[in-house]
Amino acid sequence: MTDSVCFSNQEASLSLRHLLSPPSPPTMATDSMEIDDSLYSRQRYVLGDSAMHQMAQSSVFLSGMGGMGVEIGRQYLMAVTLHDTKQCETWDLGSNFFIRKEDVLSQRRRVEAVCPHVAELNPYVHVDMSFSALDDNTDLGFLRRYQCVILTEARLSLQKRVNEFCHSQQPPIRFISCDVYGICARVFCDFGEEFEVFDPTGEEPKEVFIQSITQDNPGMVTCMDNQPHGLQTGQSVVFREVGGMVELNGTSRQVSVLSSHSFAIGDTSQLQPYTHGGFFVMVKTPKMYRFETLERQLCEPRVLTPDFSKPEAPLQIHAGMLALDTFQEQHTTHCLTNDCMHTGVITLYSLFLSSVTPSSQASVNTELVRCLSRTARGALPPLAAAVGGLASQEVLKAITGKFAPLQQWFYLDAIEVVKPLQPLSAEEFSPRGDRYDGLRACIGDSLCLQLHKLRVFMVGCGAIGCEMLKNFALLGIGLAKSSGEVCITDPDLIEKSNLNRQFLFRPHHIQKPKSTTAAEATHDINPDLQVEAHLNKVCPATENIYNDSFYSSLNIVVTALDNVEARRYVDSRCVSNQRPLLDSGTMGTKGHTEIIVPNLTESYNSHRDPPEEEIPFCTLKSFPSVIEHTIQWARDKFESAFVHKPSMYNSFWQTHSSAEVVLQRMQAGESLEGSFQVMKLLSRQPTQWEQCVAVARLKFEKYFKRKALQLLHSFPLDTRLKDGSLFWQSPKRPPTPLEFDLKDSLHFAFIVSTARLFAGIYNIPYSERDLSEEAITRILADVKIPEYRPSEKCIETDETARKPDQIKMPLSSEEERDAITHLEQAIATDRVTPERLRMSPLQFEKDDDSNGHMDFVASASSLRAIMYSIEPADRLKTKRIAGKIIPAIATATAAVAGLVSTDLEILVALELIKVVGGFGFESHKNCFFNLAIPVVVLTEPAAVKQTLIRNNIYYTIWDCWTVFGHEDFTLSDFMNAVREKYGIEPTMVVHGVKMLYVPVMPGHSKRLKLTMHKLIKPSVDRRYVDLTVSFAPEADGDEDLPGPPVRYYFSPDGETP
Repeated sequence: MTDSVCFSNQEASLSLRHLLSPPSPPTMATDSMEIDDSLYSRQRYVLGDSAMHQMAQSSVFLSGMGGMGVEIGRQYLMAVTLHDTKQCETWDLGSNFFIRKEDVLSQRRRVEAVCPHVAELNPYVHVDMSFSALDDNTDLGFLRRYQCVILTEARLSLQKRVNEFCHSQQPPIRFISCDVYGICARVFCDFGEEFEVFDPTGEEPKEVFIQSITQDNPGMVTCMDNQPHGLQTGQSVVFREVGGMVELNGTSRQVSVLSSHSFAIGDTSQLQPYTHGGFFVMVKTPKMYRFETLERQLCEPRVLTPDFSKPEAPLQIHAGMLALDTFQEQHTTHCLTNDCMHTGVITLYSLFLSSVTPSSQASVNTELVRCLSRTARGALPPLAAAVGGLASQEVLKAITGKFAPLQQWFYLDAIEVVKPLQPLSAEEFSPRGDRYDGLRACIGDSLCLQLHKLRVFMVGCGAIGCEMLKNFALLGIGLAKSSGEVCITDPDLIEKSNLNRQFLFRPHHIQKPKSTTAAEATHDINPDLQVEAHLNKVCPATENIYNDSFYSSLNIVVTALDNVEARRYVDSRCVSNQRPLLDSGTMGTKGHTEIIVPNLTESYNSHRDPPEEEIPFCTLKSFPSVIEHTIQWARDKFESAFVHKPSMYNSFWQTHSSAEVVLQRMQAGESLEGSFQVMKLLSRQPTQWEQCVAVARLKFEKYFKRKALQLLHSFPLDTRLKDGSLFWQSPKRPPTPLEFDLKDSLHFAFIVSTARLFAGIYNIPYSERDLSEEAITRILADVKIPEYRPSEKCIETDETARKPDQIKMPLSSEEERDAITHLEQAIATDRVTPERLRMSPLQFEKDDDSNGHMDFVASASSLRAIMYSIEPADRLKTKRIAGKIIPAIATATAAVAGLVSTDLEILVALELIKVVGGFGFESHKNCFFNLAIPVVVLTEPAAVKQTLIRNNIYYTIWDCWTVFGHEDFTLSDFMNAVREKYGIEPTMVVHGVKMLYVPVMPGHSKRLKLTMHKLIKPSVDRRYVDLTVSFAPEADGDEDLPGPPVRYYFSPDGETP
């Protein structure tokens, strides 16, 4: 290794260095180990700071800049040396998204083309590159400078040699090799004889409250309310705040699981009796993993099985790819598609299969070998993305010791894509000299052309959306010259935190629209792509844009969304318009893909996750027990004071523009919604910065002292319930009033942030000097704190009680008089001006540290936690919970997009010819994975269910019965048409929430003579409505029977009347 180039994106250009010795590994700028939270916050939630620091101090050697190598190389927050010896070819344009046509024309080295792009992705990473030979004659000593070595596109003999070297080092160099041969891909890991993982799952330990602990041998712990503990035998827990059996507090005990909500902890017979309260937390226990060399694992492979419908597949692919490796080693020149090639590989395959599976007796799969040998020289970009994402995660594990590593092989195939294509001639798969030759070698020219013609609608351009667009570009989906198109929409702007995972975006794109920026970046990868970018949400309000005509022009819809409700809406539109849908999502290291095919599978709305458990209102208001409660309380306070109340205030004065008229109506006894809250805001409205600080100080007194005093007044510490048990026992925590201390940084932070937010909503200016401790101290010296007097008001303790709506609650006569008095005083003192009748509501923005939003939430949450003896959370955790941030990591989004796109080829390219080709339901796969464990599970989607109405009349979610009417078409005509066309008697007709016809309703029988136009009153451009129709039961007295929606068209031809 003698030729290398060092690239740092702090440099203006590349500098070529011809070295006499192998390159030193690149280094990170680690003098200051502070992590840029604005860029890496989502990744920090997944990996943690310790792992992030380890990555920053590590260096990696990555060889091979093909499709797989570039997928791996772009993922890291660590120094990396990129190695490759090849020049850019036209072929690379279809698999390497960093190589451009000009790189091919100028015969640039692949590594030179890729390196600037990799460095540009991460401003803190230094990237070296090398184009020296790496072969059987290379001195491998230079690898000692790296913590991890990854080989792609390397012959098996070189892989074995490098692996033996890495395995023999002390400490061992972590070794990973990856290969893609057409429709099959593999990853191999060897992290040494002993590899310790300090956190195998990455799951955050949760606090579980205790119901009881027996005084026995062994003692049995039961969780409160039969809450599942989530433990496994052999794990350990630590106890806190246990009453009575205090010897357990702070100690760690190994558990033996008895049930989902109980476990044994050893001898407790000599401890004091348990009385009440307490909780436990699981202790993270390091785990040791042992690895074998590649040479040894060839014959005794440990493989991960992703698809349990074909459990033999991993070993069959293992043997097939080894046969292909061996054939390539033996034949320096060969045609990978000729009969000689196939015969040679099948002979070697049988030999390898018998040697690696003497006990499992995996069957010979000649069809697999035929597909593998035929496509081996090709490339499926989505397969490289999926396996590259998984391999990248293994590199993170190798460096950080976090998450369970892969042991030791992972195989993934896309054989369902090419199985039906085997009868096609060899000419179908032969190269044409363009960027799609690698893809064409796998799926044939006809399917490539089908992909070019596709019209795709993708909703969302975030992390998964960027990955999907990259795959669309490489696959040639939606080419302008073929009348194809990819339409994308996303209303969001790019934020700095997006740059770490949404790889189409760069720093100069911040605050630009995601959709238009992504479209430009995708066009840069493949200039032939036709991408139309919108800035709209997809929701009922935009149905004039995304109408039936729009959906009918599509071949497929793809969702890259981050919320369930939006997914449900898009799914309903796809079902209504009979369009296939691909859904996907990630959370941290977990991900899923779901394929929805008209008339074959259930839809997204067919299954519903259990609703998210809400925190009871009384818990949030008075009885928090865990940090999540105090964070949510602080977030709610922000929303109430700085968003909801200002918005309500503005809305009131927009509705009632004259304060004098409002006063007259209130004096006349008229009740105006929200008037009491609005007049209270008007009367307390600050006009100067000093008043904002005073309000903040009074809020501190109310939230953190008087609240505690009131609770202890209403429920003294010795209060007992009817059954004699203490009121203040787990999970209830008695509060401790806080005394204000300006020298306490937390107290100061609350005052400043709260005052700033009040100044913001009231449009009051302030300077940096006003925020100083000296200025705040001077203002607070003049603030008078009223004497506390306990109230006799009732404090809610019922966990089922809902939060009351203050605006809609009836006012007492005293509150009405107060509201009138407030308004009279405001008018009399000339405080009712246009400026004072308008406030500026805030919008919570978690990622802007300059706006004070997170300062308020973090300080308020921590103060409330201290008041209730709860351990406060750091700012990062507070931000994640308050901002409802979904932890994310680039490796997971790449894997999801790859898996989705692989199915996209099956679905989109092959769905178009499925009827002719006879493709079956079993060709489709859903996927769930957790890269931390690691687990990858491929399953068949849920088949669509048929529901019986009666008399052998069935329907599915995809069915929609139709009736074509005209201007004089009556409700009676409609019901007769349904009966005659579908052979069943309708009994009830509903449009949305409006009941058009219900026989038992008074007057509804007269509606039968009314026209459908008069009953429905459609808009001028409305072509149809979907009606809910019930049908007559088989026996009198039974309930009416449900059926599919009945689509009523207002004109005989279905066009706009």
